Amino acid sequence: MRPFIEARHGRAPIRYPHPDLEEPLKETYGVVVFHEQIIDIVDIMTGCGRGEADRVRRGLSDPESQGRIKVWFAQHAAANGYDAETIQRTWEIVEAFGSYGFCKAHAVAFAVPTYQSAWLKAHHPAAFYAGLLTHDPGMYPKRLLLADARRRGVPVLPLDVNASGVAHRIELVSGKWGLRLALSDVHGISEAEAARIAEGQPYASLVDFWERGRPSRPLAQRLAQVGALDAFGANRRDLQLHLTELHRGARGAGGGQLPLAGGRKTAPAGLPDLTSAERLSAELGVLSMDASRNLMDDHRQFLDELGVVSARRLREARHGEAVLVAGAKAATQTPPIRSGKRVIFSTLDDGTGLVDLAFFDDSHDACAHTVFHSWLLLVRGVVQRRGPRSLSVVGSAAWNLAELLEVRREEGLEGVAARLAGAGGSGGSGGSGGSGDDGEGAARRRLAGSEGAPAPAGSAARDPMEQRKIRMPTGYEMHPWADLRPAGEGPAVGRKLWHQSPGSAG
Repeated sequence: MRPFIEARHGRAPIRYPHPDLEEPLKETYGVVVFHEQIIDIVDIMTGCGRGEADRVRRGLSDPESQGRIKVWFAQHAAANGYDAETIQRTWEIVEAFGSYGFCKAHAVAFAVPTYQSAWLKAHHPAAFYAGLLTHDPGMYPKRLLLADARRRGVPVLPLDVNASGVAHRIELVSGKWGLRLALSDVHGISEAEAARIAEGQPYASLVDFWERGRPSRPLAQRLAQVGALDAFGANRRDLQLHLTELHRGARGAGGGQLPLAGGRKTAPAGLPDLTSAERLSAELGVLSMDASRNLMDDHRQFLDELGVVSARRLREARHGEAVLVAGAKAATQTPPIRSGKRVIFSTLDDGTGLVDLAFFDDSHDACAHTVFHSWLLLVRGVVQRRGPRSLSVVGSAAWNLAELLEVRREEGLEGVAARLAGAGGSGGSGGSGGSGDDGEGAARRRLAGSEGAPAPAGSAARDPMEQRKIRMPTGYEMHPWADLRPAGEGPAVGRKLWHQSPGSAG
């Protein structure tokens, strides 16, 4: 699309392969974009008619047919008086287009909602995110949409059985529209339960909610965990205890002795409240979103110690610059490419924005298993710029950030430096040595890259499983590392927290 954009904005001249082709190409500034333009070009230059030209267009998707079509096109165009240079130049355009692209109606069907969405996001962001989260389209997990809403300055209002609807809604907060989380996001809630709770609002007390909302015990416990019952008083652990007592009472085992009966506020039971980390963990488990804050905020100090470049700062990085990046995995894709090799694409969310990663074949020994089977990632790589605002990081080493956090707690920064000194995030050696300056200061120098750099990706012995192919029933071949993990070890978090392409277990 770059030739179209350049011509559209007057940064490149508009050129046509031949004056006869100006009419079909005029609206796209001389660049072939739509199927209809290929049909027009073939029809004009060969005189075959639009029906036959469409059959020719479809045949361009078959490499075996292209050779025959090329000869046919050249013969008929020459018979219509076009010179060899024009025929060759036009054929290169037709051949390059192939069956790629789309018809104009298809383009409009995408363009109209795209413009509408862009306008809505610019002028009514809370409503935009409410609709997006409710209908949950596309490849982005909900927690990523919520993080984007925060960066846009949209207040995120917590789940509340007295305020939340079945779907996401907007509310005025100090003169600004905020986004209220929805009951439908609670893990395990049925449509009937969500509707019944919403219809019964408001609830005067926990007992009132229990009797009229009629949640199942597991659902009520989950609502308490994520703060949806905070309005009834007491802390979240106390509320869960009271819900257990209500459940027992409903079954006829000692009911009527509850300290909260008849009151609007739930009496404290004396249990310690959930910690900040426990609250965040509950949000991820129950809502599949870090609703109160971005989970990476808790690790900001550690990332600063490592010298990690945030997504926001990465925009200023130079092409070819070596960087450390980190974040929660938002997506992985492993599309097949023409060479037969595989490239792992992944996207990280670090709370300040998104980091796009690419792991090429020579890095897979070092990185593939970690990228597929870890949620929080630390990646070393090189910045690759494709334009003023388009960049990615080509990864050469990857580590499970959750494991490094544990190492930091148990062994200090020196232990983390030793891990990072190993090849490709495989643990490796690196070591601490002695005392004095070879402590935190030396560790920081290692982390900054002044010593203990990792071995080049792919330098380790080749794994005998490398040639192994995982063929799906559909014929899709998965990445050979996609289903490998230590025996008995399952994924740490639910799949809903990030997107994976078909055939990618990661």
